[in-house]
Parts: sequence; structure tokens; C-alpha cells
Amino acid sequence: MPIKIQADLPARSILEQENIFVMTEPRAQSQDIRPLKIAIVNLMPIHETTETQLLRLLGNTPLQIDISLVRMEHHVSTHTASDHLDRFYIPSSEVFRHKYDGMIITGAPVEQMPFEDVDYWSELCDIMDYAKENVFSTLYICWGAQAGLYHNYGIKKLPLEKKLFGVFPNHKRFPADPLLRGFDDVFPVPTSRHTTVSRASVSRVRDLIVLAESNEGEVTLVKSADNRAIYMMGHVEYDTDTLAQEYFRDKERGLPIDMPRCYFPGDDSTQQPLNTWRSTAHLFYTNWLNYYVYQETPYNFA
Repeated sequence: MPIKIQADLPARSILEQENIFVMTEPRAQSQDIRPLKIAIVNLMPIHETTETQLLRLLGNTPLQIDISLVRMEHHVSTHTASDHLDRFYIPSSEVFRHKYDGMIITGAPVEQMPFEDVDYWSELCDIMDYAKENVFSTLYICWGAQAGLYHNYGIKKLPLEKKLFGVFPNHKRFPADPLLRGFDDVFPVPTSRHTTVSRASVSRVRDLIVLAESNEGEVTLVKSADNRAIYMMGHVEYDTDTLAQEYFRDKERGLPIDMPRCYFPGDDSTQQPLNTWRSTAHLFYTNWLNYYVYQETPYNFA
């Protein structure tokens, strides 16, 4: 699917080098089709990296996608230049002027804080409430998934004894679901978090369906019964070296960090890690776009 982005977005050159089809505004206007409108609420500190990771996966189907990158209006970013945000992002208040076929709410490195202490929590709650009626399917990732489950269902996050860190095998618990179509019975998901939600808390909500769990007994993938919300606790969008960067960064800072599990060959951090989740990532996003966004949203969706 060609993704329509601004011509000078830094991710464009990276994606074109990978032979991923991106489309600028003039060419998009020459095609007589209605693109899917996808909003990405990017809460990660280094916005450019997350943009590229997600756009790479969204560009893998045969329709046109119109991307809106969204920033929290009242949050000051310390890791992304303000001119990048001003140039390529719309403020969160702009979201409420539009309807979207799909929305992605990313993770954020604030999971050890109470939700209410996050400075953009009120803004995010307004977006999540708006999405219930004005977005056909919202994909929540990692901390975003925990935030969505807490705000929408009151499910609290729980601290882990130590960081859940590595690439973990996951098992399908609802194999017939279209979101898992084509998945192997066991599939890998990169994970990096200090908190979790309990299986029992999720199971008590009749509106929620657990689609996948890890060998660690962790709930990894959950959806609402109406398919309007998907909660992914891992990071299938991660690059090959993302976990390595986190590991070496924390070691250099003297922070307590174990080597990511099932990641470095032979558990040797001097070896180049292998990407074992790339096909899972592409299939996951293709299925979400096809079955829960494209096939559900009407042509005239204003």
C-alpha cells in the first residue's frame, strides 16, 4: 500500500532505499480513490525512529494510506527537535476535527509512573474517547495498550520484579481470528517493559478477547469484541538492533539490566542479533489494515 507522506519527511529516503512505496501529495491527488486515513499518535521520545518503523509496515498493502502524525500539544519533547514536530505533526487538538479509518497509539517510556502523573494523560484520554466513535479501529502498542485498557476498562498495570526484555515466543489463543491469519502457531514478539496486566483482569471483561499469550504467561495481544480496539503489548515494529541499543544504553548508564532473552546468538552480546519477527510484523499490520480497517470502514466516511 503506498503511504502518502510529506515529501521532505526524513523517513521517506530510508523507506525508498528499502523499496517501500511512498507517495507524495501531487501523485496521490492524481489517483481517483479514497485513501485510508490513519492517525499515528506518536508518544515515543525519538519520533523519527518510530515514524520509520511504523510507516515501513503500513506500506505493505495495495491501497493508498493518508498518514497524519500526531503530537501531544501540551507536552514538550526533549528528544525530537521542535521544528520536526511543527513541520510534520498536527497537534492533538486537530484530531477532533477529523474522522479516521484507523489510529495507532504508540508506547511511551513512562510506564513506571501512575497514568495520571503523565503530563499529557488528559489529552490522551480525550483522544481515546474520541476514537471510540470516530475511528474504525485503534491499535494500542505497549504502554499505549496498558493506557487503553486502564482508561477504557479500569484494568490496572502491575509492576514486574524486573524488566521483561527480549524476543518471546507467543501462542495463538484464538487461531481463527483474522488478525492472526497466516501466523505460525508460535510466533516471536520483541518486548521491553517493566509493567504488565494480569490475565485474570482481562478475562473478567466480557468485551475483551485474548488472542495471544507468551511462554511467560504474559497477555500479549487482546482485542475488543467489536474489533474497534486492538491492544498489542509488544513491539513487532522494532528494528533488528532496537533491543541492543536499549541494552547497551542502560549498561553504560549503570542501570540494572539483563541481556535481552532469545535475541543475541548464543546469548553473546558481541554477536549481531538476528531479526526473527519481521514476517510477523508485516503480517500483523497487513491483517489489521485489511480485516479491521479497510473491510469495515465505508467509502464515504466524513
